[in-house]
Amino acid sequence: MSQITLNVPDISCEHCEKTVVGALQDQPGVKAVKVNIPAKTVNLDYDDNSLSLQQVKEILDGEGYPVAGVSS
Repeated sequence: MSQITLNVPDISCEHCEKTVVGALQDQPGVKAVKVNIPAKTVNLDYDDNSLSLQQVKEILDGEGYPVAGVSS
């Protein structure tokens, strides 16, 4: 399992949070998704054997929330 924090500058409201959580929570290997609106971050707990970081970035980009940075 991997735990990462994604910097997503376009997160600004509860609608953004619901969209991001909805896009990620049902992906294979995702254990937990938590959005921090004021910090504009997404904390993701996932199995990197089932889902790659690149796939996560592509999913969020497809929803209109490009990832600006990643930390672990």
